[in-house]
Amino acid sequence: MIQCPSKASLGDERDMASPIFSASGHLVAIGGAEDRTSDLEILKKAFSLAPEGDQEVAVIATASSISDEVLPEYEAAFLRLGARHVHSLGIQDRKAATDAETVSLIEQSGLIFFTGGDQLRLTNVLGGSPVLKAIRQRLQDGAVVAGTSAGAAAMPGTMIYNGAAADALRKGGVNLTFGLGFVDDLIIDSHFLERGRFTRLMEVGASNPEHLGVGLGEDAAVIIHPHGIIEAIGSGHVILIDSRDLASSNIADLAMGEPVAVEHMIFHALVSGHGFDVEARRYLVPHELDAMLAVGR
Repeated sequence: MIQCPSKASLGDERDMASPIFSASGHLVAIGGAEDRTSDLEILKKAFSLAPEGDQEVAVIATASSISDEVLPEYEAAFLRLGARHVHSLGIQDRKAATDAETVSLIEQSGLIFFTGGDQLRLTNVLGGSPVLKAIRQRLQDGAVVAGTSAGAAAMPGTMIYNGAAADALRKGGVNLTFGLGFVDDLIIDSHFLERGRFTRLMEVGASNPEHLGVGLGEDAAVIIHPHGIIEAIGSGHVILIDSRDLASSNIADLAMGEPVAVEHMIFHALVSGHGFDVEARRYLVPHELDAMLAVGR
């Protein structure tokens, strides 16, 4: 028998800082190359989290240079999952991000989905726009915001937009800028295992120890629940890089491009059904994750 912690004990275990994510809706960050034609496991889970009876989906392909190719794929997948309408939104420039009809379609969607591509295009086109404001409001009101690859990397307040995978553990080896601001204190990287991006998140952790690195493998994703619990889903791995208790690093003393030393950086590997309490920095095996999610409802 699983004994769920009380809300009081949950509060005792977790950090007293402001939560990383306090919206009513869910975020779903996907590492890329998710199944779009077979079981649709990750897309199905994202769709199931939408508010009851709210079965419209907005797919935003701003990041993609081949939006005419990717939009029909996602439209077919979400219609297969039972979406009542799928609104395919290219939004390729800042003028389009102010369009009142586009804002209206987002306001009536229970799931807003960002395709892959270039995350810097996402922030450049959508930053400060009525479309982005509408998405943030829908998330606050209980809708799901999901994204794959670049669409996942752009979700936090701070995002990676460049950095070599082969040897990024050098001062200045990773470029960071402001993201879309849906969640705080995380840095999300996609195609993580397949493209060997460990050193990218290690360099970020050395320079920003409070930020939890979330490395998403392909066909793997995390659900970020409204009370700040991460749940892994999909067939791949989710790698977490926790630098909050970093013992030492030489990064502040280096010239740009010099190799970084780090002491006591913690790695976790999550698979579907496992989770992590970001504020308490605690790994959650399946029965603990279930208990925490039950308390948070």
